[in-house]
Amino acid sequence: MRLPEFERVVDEAIEGLPDWVFDKIDNLVIVVEEEPDPDQGDMLGVYEGVSLAERGDYSGALPDRIVIFRRPHLHLGLSREELATQIRRTVLHEIAHHLGIDDGRL
Repeated sequence: MRLPEFERVVDEAIEGLPDWVFDKIDNLVIVVEEEPDPDQGDMLGVYEGVSLAERGDYSGALPDRIVIFRRPHLHLGLSREELATQIRRTVLHEIAHHLGIDDGRL
């Protein structure tokens, strides 16, 4: 899957979020990068920031960031349909971290 199509699947995952999630998202950007840094392993995505559950006074802070990594997704060897499902799953997983939901609960 080439980058433009990958980004389109990420955008569709974001656009498909329920309204209650959009209402909660605050000061967040979502970007696509080719691959994680070597010290991050084969991560599919990462949330960088302070979750909504942990924030105090957050005015004036730079936006939190979700990074979705393209190449680790491609290395899974999934069909196009399965890959799109996994990309959506990764986007939702990282947004859940932004909302304050930890891996144990996910």
